[in-house]
Amino acid sequence: MTTPATMTVTTKLAGSGPGDARDRAPQDRAPQDPPAPPLPPRSVPDALLYGARGLCPACGAGRLFSSYLKVSPYCPDCGEELYHHRADDAPPYATILLVGHIVVPLMVLVEEIYRPEVWVHLVLWLPLTLALCLCLLPPLKGMLVNLQWALRMHGFDPGSAEREGPPDGVVPVVRAVRPIR
Repeated sequence: MTTPATMTVTTKLAGSGPGDARDRAPQDRAPQDPPAPPLPPRSVPDALLYGARGLCPACGAGRLFSSYLKVSPYCPDCGEELYHHRADDAPPYATILLVGHIVVPLMVLVEEIYRPEVWVHLVLWLPLTLALCLCLLPPLKGMLVNLQWALRMHGFDPGSAEREGPPDGVVPVVRAVRPIR
């Protein structure tokens, strides 16, 4: 069907009738919080060096581990929250990868040059592999935890949705500040 030239088509816009939102006085909108200032960058190389030495990523003085591989929930010196880390299986994986790249070429080299008996391989490579794994695991885990801190991953960012409270039974470390004389 065709529309005659004299006929006009009108459309009613939603909210354009009397008493609708357009006719009302502008409402006071809730003021939005100003955007948070950007957080200062954290030094990744320093954090990795501190992690390799088992030190706190924030101050570089406190111990990162409370035992062999257990990360302290807080730094004993500066009180930095460290319980946010998610190291999981990455440190053992990196350790196996690194130790494998050290031990296997040496094993092949010794086999090709000297052709020792199997018991010599067992006596030589099993203790070396075990010692390397036990020595490299804490520094690699420290580096991974400190890398997560430096990149503000897994709750280390105060504005992150992943941020969570301290584990049950853990009391935050509060450092007393000496008065200035």
